[in-house]
Amino acid sequence: MKNQKLNRVVKRNELLALSFGAMIGWSWVALTGNWISTSGTLGAIIAFLLGGVVVTFVGLTYAELASAIPEAGGEHVYSLRALGSTAAFVCTWSILFGYISVVAFEAVAFPTVLSLLLPSIEYGYLWTFAGWDVYLSWVLTGVFAAVLIALVNYIGLKLAVRFQFVMLVIIVCGGLVLIFGASHSGSVENLAPLFVGGSNGIVGVIIMVPFMFVGFDVIAQSAEEIDLPFQQIGKVMIISIVGAIIWYASIIWAVSMALDDAMVTTSKLPTSDAASVTLNSALAGKIIVLAGIGGLLTSWNAFLVGGSRAIYAMAKAGQLPAIFAELHPKYRTPHYAIFCITFISALAPLLGRPALVWFVNAGAFGIVVAYIFVAISFMVLRLREPLLERPFKVKRWRIIGGAALILSMGLFCLYLPGSPASLLWPYEWAMVILWILLGTILFLFNRRADSDVC
Repeated sequence: MKNQKLNRVVKRNELLALSFGAMIGWSWVALTGNWISTSGTLGAIIAFLLGGVVVTFVGLTYAELASAIPEAGGEHVYSLRALGSTAAFVCTWSILFGYISVVAFEAVAFPTVLSLLLPSIEYGYLWTFAGWDVYLSWVLTGVFAAVLIALVNYIGLKLAVRFQFVMLVIIVCGGLVLIFGASHSGSVENLAPLFVGGSNGIVGVIIMVPFMFVGFDVIAQSAEEIDLPFQQIGKVMIISIVGAIIWYASIIWAVSMALDDAMVTTSKLPTSDAASVTLNSALAGKIIVLAGIGGLLTSWNAFLVGGSRAIYAMAKAGQLPAIFAELHPKYRTPHYAIFCITFISALAPLLGRPALVWFVNAGAFGIVVAYIFVAISFMVLRLREPLLERPFKVKRWRIIGGAALILSMGLFCLYLPGSPASLLWPYEWAMVILWILLGTILFLFNRRADSDVC
């Protein structure tokens, strides 16, 4: 494979749009009501602040590593250098599970959102899964969107990040409409109840937070394609995390100000209804839905970028079939990796709308596992390679790295059986177990192939 090199084409604003847009996808429109009902207004905000603290510590380790080792693959490159091939496979396979879960989530979310604007799109009944009727038209809508996003990424990262920037402008405008309406016509009395379910309610929201904040690490995955001084890569990463914390807290506050507890509970889409109520306009609610579609597309786009680069890095290291390390001769994109993720995500709508929550929780589990490995890699490389040039150098690295590791392990424990917020059987655990089995088979197969070559 000659001239297999990615192009450096991403500028600062495009990079910020890629990362921030990934973190504020469709979930702020679809799940805000769920967060408020689960833990109360203040409980939900606290959950995001606490989760944001964890992600910030982890983000600092990423920021240093991405600026020091600006190569495609992010987590895979760091863990391979620090911990060896087996740990690198586990780390990258875990984050890849998170990325694919996000992409699959969006493939289910897109027809869900569209049905809010066009209620008559459901034709051709297929089956009922987990209590939800699945229609052929609904599935094909998700598949069509998956193919569209794949084509954007196939043509090149430059087009993908430009697309990302335009969609992000739409999201921010929608969010500002909601926040303005809440500030203008909302009521402090609607904030009650501040807490629901005590600490268990907060924990029930915290387990979703890694899924909501994943996206800053897409910067690490695409570092080889960023046209910036390496120090700026780390700074943009941290800015995007802080921005996402502020965004989610503001949206939760705005919805709570606009709707009382009963309205939040009964509304199909509280975020949209909050804008309609406070501005006394059905159009305002439609604007929020359109902003949500923009968020859905930014998240989808970013994680297809990140996931394809993760596969590309694993294939370059000989841990996945070599075909996934091939770049398109014209567009310089890992096109086989892009199509692989697209194919998997195109199957997701067959599971119906209940799969949205399954993808959130199961995907977050894989993300947290990767965070643990990155925190360990960060500390190992500080000890083993103290002279490594680090354009973005974290101060008090032992405290930052230790906190990132301990907090990530704490999050990991929340998903295990016995925790009040553990993954659900059979669907969420089935996704995790199947992914582990597939990874084990691929790892053993490629290791045997390497042995045969030797």
